[in-house]
Amino acid sequence: MEALLTSTAVVALAEIGDKTQLLAIVLATRFKRPWPIIAGILAATLANHFLAALLGSEVASLLQGLWFRYLIAASFIAMALWTLVPDKLDDVAEEAGRFGAFLTTAIAFFLVEMGDKTQIATVALGARFHQVLWVTAGTTLGMMIANVPAVFLGNELIRRVPLHVVRIVAALLFLGIGLWLLAQTAGLF
Repeated sequence: MEALLTSTAVVALAEIGDKTQLLAIVLATRFKRPWPIIAGILAATLANHFLAALLGSEVASLLQGLWFRYLIAASFIAMALWTLVPDKLDDVAEEAGRFGAFLTTAIAFFLVEMGDKTQIATVALGARFHQVLWVTAGTTLGMMIANVPAVFLGNELIRRVPLHVVRIVAALLFLGIGLWLLAQTAGLF
């Protein structure tokens, strides 16, 4: 249950103002068909985050040394810093419309998530918890919590949510997890 709840909270907060959330707004504005867009986000996130959580879990199983635990802790601290950097939407949405709302969303979200902070966080969460399905469920739920309102509310949501505050809260969450892992690895508790 800890893997599910932590994964959900980490990704839901990290996703606010992220380029995938901006992509959701662009696609909603362009297609004006929220349900196929939401289904595309869900499909892409399940595939991408399952592979990321599996990678993290498998790598952690192979590299179980003390230094690897420090590396995982450091990755959460690095994510805290990265979360403070505002995201901009890449040109992925420019091709929107070619394949319809669902397929365009699924392809665009899968590609935009490659190397994104939420994908890296999913790898780290997979390495931390070794529970691929719970981490995937949690990170996917976090993505949906952040992106479904963006699909329905679009630009109005972005204007009303103080993104700098959300980024700081997300960064503090990543930092807290990283420091907790550092302290646990060092045997402080």
